[in-house]
Amino acid sequence: MATEQAERIFVLPGDRIDPSLIPSHPKRALRLGPGLRHIPPNELVPTVTGQLVTDRKKNSIWVEYNGGRYTPTVGDLVIGTVHHSAVDYFYVMLSGYTSNAILPQLAFEMATKKTRPNLNPGSLVYARVSLANRHMDPELECVSPTTGKADGLGPLNGGMLFDISPGMARRLLMRKSVEEGKVVVLEELGSAGLAFETAVGRNGKIWVNSENVKTVLAVGRAVKETDENNLGVEQQKKLVRRLVKEAS
Repeated sequence: MATEQAERIFVLPGDRIDPSLIPSHPKRALRLGPGLRHIPPNELVPTVTGQLVTDRKKNSIWVEYNGGRYTPTVGDLVIGTVHHSAVDYFYVMLSGYTSNAILPQLAFEMATKKTRPNLNPGSLVYARVSLANRHMDPELECVSPTTGKADGLGPLNGGMLFDISPGMARRLLMRKSVEEGKVVVLEELGSAGLAFETAVGRNGKIWVNSENVKTVLAVGRAVKETDENNLGVEQQKKLVRRLVKEAS
């Protein structure tokens, strides 16, 4: 059976999921995310150990877990490292175990052959997965296909890149990362007076930038410790107080 701790529900592989926990929507089909398998006619079974998460507005349900490898999915926001470039494309590394993604050099806001960015090997980019299937290399874009605007995507200059689990990345990318993801470290660090900016990649990356190097390190350490030790909300607040004290 699923267990509930501090309003969070945890499951083990093979557990029975109470039907009341499964979202239903009159117009939308149920969307199954990672960590769940459908057994006809209407049973859902966890395939991994983790936290059961639902989004009733999107009529979706999945298991949040820290292990596993990232698999590119259309719409994902990712942080990639430019490996090399060709005439019309940048080839971008998303992880150490997937093939390079393709980023067209004109897939940037206002980009033309004369104004397209010059990204050297090792450059970081914040991008969206625009094409993904098992038979082709994933394709990326740094511009909205509907508005033509960057919407925060593009080259990431300065800062530091930290590795986190795909599960932590998903939690940070939730619209309500505090209420639903139970991640408060970034808000707590900001409330403590630290000035910084971040970008989170669904591929298990977080980029942190600040004018103060100590702040960059404190933010990266806070997120990684929260991730690796599966800290609760109060534990995260305690960690932030300690890190702010050390950085001052």
